[in-house]
Amino acid sequence: SFAYFTIKDRLPQILTRVIDTLHRHKNEFFEEHGEKGVEAEKRAISFLSKLRNELQTDKPVTPLEDELPDAALWNQYLDYQRNLSNGNGEPSWFQSPWLFVECYMYRRIHAALAQNPPIDNFDVFKEGKAQNFFESQEAVIALCTYFQELLKNIKDLDEKQLQEELFKLLQVSLWGNKCDLSFSAGEDSSQKSSPLQSLENLVPYILVNDMEKLWSLLVNAKKNRTEGSNVRVDIILDNAGFELVSDLVLADFLLSSKLADEVYFHGKSIPWYVSDTTKHDFNWTVKQLQSANHMWMSRCGINWEGNLKKGVWVFCDHMFWTLPHDFSSMSGVAPDLYAELQMSNLLLFKGDLNYRKLTGDRKWEYTVPFHQALNKFHPAPLCSLRTLKSDTQVGLKPGQGEQIQASEPEWMVNGKYGIVQFDAGL
Repeated sequence: SFAYFTIKDRLPQILTRVIDTLHRHKNEFFEEHGEKGVEAEKRAISFLSKLRNELQTDKPVTPLEDELPDAALWNQYLDYQRNLSNGNGEPSWFQSPWLFVECYMYRRIHAALAQNPPIDNFDVFKEGKAQNFFESQEAVIALCTYFQELLKNIKDLDEKQLQEELFKLLQVSLWGNKCDLSFSAGEDSSQKSSPLQSLENLVPYILVNDMEKLWSLLVNAKKNRTEGSNVRVDIILDNAGFELVSDLVLADFLLSSKLADEVYFHGKSIPWYVSDTTKHDFNWTVKQLQSANHMWMSRCGINWEGNLKKGVWVFCDHMFWTLPHDFSSMSGVAPDLYAELQMSNLLLFKGDLNYRKLTGDRKWEYTVPFHQALNKFHPAPLCSLRTLKSDTQVGLKPGQGEQIQASEPEWMVNGKYGIVQFDAGL
């Protein structure tokens, strides 16, 4: 399966890159922290080399031994996996659900640093995320320029034109999800060309397209809004770099067009899946745009900083997003987060990992309804914007999946196809 190749080839590659990154920063750790920094670097590398060996030799997945706030939840989950194996021995790297061991690896990478002060705040993926941002510069400029031009006339747009612009920016945000560093094991995955040029040609590759449903939900929410109530959209973020910029432009459009009054962004509380957005990445990106020597880029950055200051944009992170659990267990494991999401009018889930967690990462029949695969996860109306990079997909028309499979065996994992898949909830 695709999962097998991921664990066998891609995850060891990622660990090797992490170890190399720490090696490369040895002098910097010494300059900042003296011998203590070098010692910490050695300990972290030895921890990670051991981890890589455990993975490659299919050792049992061991309980976490750190004191971090989520360790108990992880170890309970490990017990749950143990019970599932019905006495067939300990869950090991190749004999466990892919989603679980992949998340587990990233959690162990985090532990390698978190347990080794003074380098405990070092993000081993930070350079790759920054590089992705800088290499996508042309695309960022094209998008910011397009958007700032759009803002000049946004008040004069009629409903049909507003809808067209929303659909355009939804698609930019969807295809921005191709820029995924965990998928390319950290190889270059930046967005080189203007994303707006190719939208027309990409429409046939959107396998489920529920954009009309999003539009009517937002328009109705706006019409039915009462005094003192706000229309709120939550974006559950995926990758930093170009994808994040495309999400921020979409969020700004929702506010500027008055389709929403506030946008909440949900990022990761620790470095995750190589390129996922943390609070640091989020703030860094806004700062980079603000200080860019391109007029429209910096205008975007200045406006976005303003949105954060005014509180119409809010960034939040929660430990739950970096646990191995499916979202269907959120109400039990993280009732505070579930209650927070219930306050939203629309949840936009970006990317492949979120889709896997929405659908329990199962080998579903392609035609199973999305609502059913969500397994009672319905805090609010929700939509997945995702390019396919793992072999789980639901809600297709009869025969649709088989037809593509016949001509393109890799269609579920090569990032060429996308979905905008909506579920109205209860």
